[in-house]
Amino acid sequence: MKKAERTRQFIIETAAPIFNEKGIAGTTIDDVLAATKMAKGGLYGHFNSKEEIAYTMVDFLLGKLSDRVISEIGKEKTAKGKLFAFMNVYKNPLASYIEGGCPILNFGVESDDTSSVVKKKVKDIIEGTRTMLTEIINSGITNKEFSDTLDAQDFALKLFTTLEGAMMVSRVTGSNKPMNDLIRMLKKDLELHEIKA
Repeated sequence: MKKAERTRQFIIETAAPIFNEKGIAGTTIDDVLAATKMAKGGLYGHFNSKEEIAYTMVDFLLGKLSDRVISEIGKEKTAKGKLFAFMNVYKNPLASYIEGGCPILNFGVESDDTSSVVKKKVKDIIEGTRTMLTEIINSGITNKEFSDTLDAQDFALKLFTTLEGAMMVSRVTGSNKPMNDLIRMLKKDLELHEIKA
């Protein structure tokens, strides 16, 4: 990696948590300069505008979340194991591996009425995640792990939206309990459709 690429990556990794915690509108260029200890000219040598910085941060954070999800579910062989692994990615919202919590929730709420570009980025990851979950569930039905009474699309929607909602509740209340309770309920709900050997 060349020096310019290393510097750009340093800016992204340093500034991304600020954007995730304060939001795009709430983060100023001065925040980025203070965190990176760079001069404004140096920063703009790597990015053309605050907008470009913001879009880069969104891509970086959504990519970091996707990479974690893919890594965790990739360790499992069964559909049930993959779905449980997906749920477990969310299990500690107060000490998330991404500072500031889930970027889907954070940027999704902020961009709803303010940025069509960010809204599309978040929409794409939501739809991609739902598709992935639906495919995992359908593979579980095909492989006779789950009964065909389990509606893959409905459960994928329920799973994803419940976890995102629980993320918000846990972070606002300052407790992991709502998330852990909901994960327990979702696992129990999924096991009701499990075909016992």
